Amino acid sequence: MKVVIACAKSKACNAGYMKTEDGRCVKFVGDPDLAKAVSPKPGFCYARPDGEAKDGKTWREELVAYNKSCKDENPHELLQAYKLYKNPVYRELVDSFCLKNVYILSASWGLIRASFLTPNYDITFNKNIEPFHQRNYKCDYYRDLNHLESAIDEKLLFFGGQGYLPLFCKLTRHYQGRRICYYNSKKTPNRDGVDMVRYRTSKRTNWHYECATKVIECYEADPCGFDPLLISG
Repeated sequence: MKVVIACAKSKACNAGYMKTEDGRCVKFVGDPDLAKAVSPKPGFCYARPDGEAKDGKTWREELVAYNKSCKDENPHELLQAYKLYKNPVYRELVDSFCLKNVYILSASWGLIRASFLTPNYDITFNKNIEPFHQRNYKCDYYRDLNHLESAIDEKLLFFGGQGYLPLFCKLTRHYQGRRICYYNSKKTPNRDGVDMVRYRTSKRTNWHYECATKVIECYEADPCGFDPLLISG
């Protein structure tokens, strides 16, 4: 079984940054020009993941190259994706399902392995936040990474808000296993090829953390008999 969980705004205090050639920290946002105008921060450079870094390469390409080169050293002190976010549920998922089976759906980078060294960033599909942090799925161009192998017949669980659902469906459309997505709205999202399971809770913000915790508890109680379709809150 494999699991995917949406990224989060709150990052670890020791999260590292990609760096410019002159040593500035790169803050990845949805609209760099707007961020610089309304929220300038000394010593920082604002950029998009697919913006130019150096030598004609994008920051996304630089990050991929950085991960390939970091076998023994990690000069930018980047954290593995599952350690980047403050909420403990990311680490708990890894503890329960193993590092190789956990993925993060990042509004900045795409569908990445939990082990992927990931810099601090501030991009989200949440519309209730400052505009320069927002990513518009329909209008903005992103060359999202996809670390998920499609030729796998295991169940794939997704925890995340509705804003992340279109990207999840797009990046997993060739996945051969059964895709199961939890939601908490009264109306069932219509997504072809995805089993939608309603998780009932009074929470409206970050409810998927509670859902993920419930899945962990049920899975650990009975790994062999665990049925992700029976999680209901």
